[in-house]
Amino acid sequence: MKAARIVRPKEPLQVQDLETPKPKGSQVLVKVLASGVCHSDIHLWEGGYEGPEGQFLKTTDRGVKYPVTPGHEIAGSIEAISEESQSLFAKGDKVLVYPWVGEGTCPACRIGEENLCDKPRSLGIYVDGGYADHVLVPSYRYLVKIGDEDEEVDNLGINEAATLSCSALTAYNAVKNANLRPDDNLVVVGAGGLGLMAMQLAKAVTGAKIIAMDLEDEKLKQARKDGHADYTVNSKKEDPVKTVMELTDKMGADAVIDFVNASKTVETDMQILRRRAKVVLVGLYGGELKLNLVTMPTRAYRLIGSYTGSLSDLTELVSLAKRKIIKPLVSDRFKLDQATEALSKLKEGKIMGRGVINP
Repeated sequence: MKAARIVRPKEPLQVQDLETPKPKGSQVLVKVLASGVCHSDIHLWEGGYEGPEGQFLKTTDRGVKYPVTPGHEIAGSIEAISEESQSLFAKGDKVLVYPWVGEGTCPACRIGEENLCDKPRSLGIYVDGGYADHVLVPSYRYLVKIGDEDEEVDNLGINEAATLSCSALTAYNAVKNANLRPDDNLVVVGAGGLGLMAMQLAKAVTGAKIIAMDLEDEKLKQARKDGHADYTVNSKKEDPVKTVMELTDKMGADAVIDFVNASKTVETDMQILRRRAKVVLVGLYGGELKLNLVTMPTRAYRLIGSYTGSLSDLTELVSLAKRKIIKPLVSDRFKLDQATEALSKLKEGKIMGRGVINP
């Protein structure tokens, strides 16, 4: 099999010929038809991300070992399956892979939140992932069926399906954490692929009023064009605090979901909050925040870290997508030997929706 691998951080990915694995026990071999290109892949490629006071947090310190095949947004068809799995799946079935595999025994795993496992074994991060023509999935229970062998994926394209398992899942969990009501004002910071999906989900599932915030007019235009953002704020061209307060009758936002999560954006977040408001931090840009501690109890603010979602969240998302309640936007497609180009383009902000690799 062929795989585009990160051999060393910050170097171009290498397409290598590897032995195609054979599934054992409950394992399943999936032929990859589409693998999403995610910002997390950039951190893996760069070898880490910025932490407090500019400290560089290395991926190797978190247990990542190179070389590794990235790619955790995986949709494909079952290539080989054990007898143990045949009662639920058949060869050729179209499936979406849940990549957030845990070690199985920690408190999070025991309640079905493997995405928050103490010792994660996530595909495309700690274990070889979907930038390849095949991927070995540790168990059939990490598969969500999206179509049979002899039919197209029901109301959902294979490229669009791939983006559900991370970007859409992350956005969905963030919206859930915001706990919105129809009369709430939600500010979404960052109108990239995740932000646009969060706006879709928040509008469809909660009916909240959406205020999109970004530095680029083109992205904000897309948010308005899709009909998900009620208002847009270019924080480079206007005072974001003043604008948001005007849009909310000087009360402030009921919730902020920050897909950038940098020092500057979160400082702004804290200035646009209504009493009882929630700030959901999702992005991995990094930095630090100084808090006025007295305001936390007196105004009952809640700071919430949000990291992807559970397997049950993913099954809910698939249902929403199949019924076209949400429509993932795939704007760019790449071949396996264009993996470095795909990551570079995403890093430079040149992918409007989501990019996928078709091996």
